[in-house]
Amino acid sequence: MKKITILLILSIPAILSFGARKALRPVHTYSIVALDKATGQLGAAVQSHWFSVGALVPWVEAGVGAVATQSFVEPSYGPLGLELMKAGKRADDALAALLRADKNEAVRQVAMVDARGIAAAHTGKSCIDEAGHVVGDGFSCQANMMLKPTVWKAMAQAFETAKGELADRLIAALEAAEKEGGDVRGKQSAAIIVVKGKSSGVWWRDRIYDLRVEDDNAPVPELKRLLKLNKAYNHMNQGDEYMTENRPADAMKEYSKGMEIYPDNPEMIFWPAVTLASTGKVEDSLPLFKKVFAVDPNWALLLQRLPKAGQFPKDEKLMKRILAVK
Repeated sequence: MKKITILLILSIPAILSFGARKALRPVHTYSIVALDKATGQLGAAVQSHWFSVGALVPWVEAGVGAVATQSFVEPSYGPLGLELMKAGKRADDALAALLRADKNEAVRQVAMVDARGIAAAHTGKSCIDEAGHVVGDGFSCQANMMLKPTVWKAMAQAFETAKGELADRLIAALEAAEKEGGDVRGKQSAAIIVVKGKSSGVWWRDRIYDLRVEDDNAPVPELKRLLKLNKAYNHMNQGDEYMTENRPADAMKEYSKGMEIYPDNPEMIFWPAVTLASTGKVEDSLPLFKKVFAVDPNWALLLQRLPKAGQFPKDEKLMKRILAVK
């Protein structure tokens, strides 16, 4: 482990010097990185008056940590910070190592939190006002080019007092920044990443939420809407997993949760109906089928294709009974 850390530190100056040769631009604005100590989940969220902010600022890895790199952004802080923390470095030590190697640290704004809950942040003296950060217990909020110097404190307070899972609290911090005046330039894009507490060794399986609003007049509200939809689909996906394991009762519970979160989405109605009908609860399924067929008759066509794929009983009488509700 020590050998890996030494090799990483030795390579940092060469990697960051590449960023020093590029034209510098103030790309990004306010963000939060955080650990949920109850679940171990790690996350980062950001908003900016810049296109596709999520492509560069947030970097998160399950069981390792989260990084936000912004202001005159140097993206390599993300992967390098995660690699250093993965090699055993604390978040504050990892950040310090990167800053020592960066000739342009005065224009950087970077925050990190590790899986132990140690958080650290840096706001360079040449970041554009209003700029600053606040490091709390297991999180850090940071902002630059703000309308007011109170934005990052408002974010921290909102995060600490908000209810719900980590993703909800991250969104609350973004909302608080907007209420406090936000970016002096306005708003354009936003992103959120939340990962599981323990790594499975397969990064895409560890991502609970990975959402980006690339260009929108109100990116934070849109991100919040997408988060709600993502929650519903997470339940639907879990329901599908249970169905493949021949656990229809558990699948129905998950499908029902998804339908409760997003009741107007036909996808959330169709699959619970399919599950009910497949498990003998036909009468309960009929009102749901009727509702989804009314939205789009193609759902009836899809239903007729399911028996061939082994996803619905090959029962002509059952099929006719369901299709009769159209």
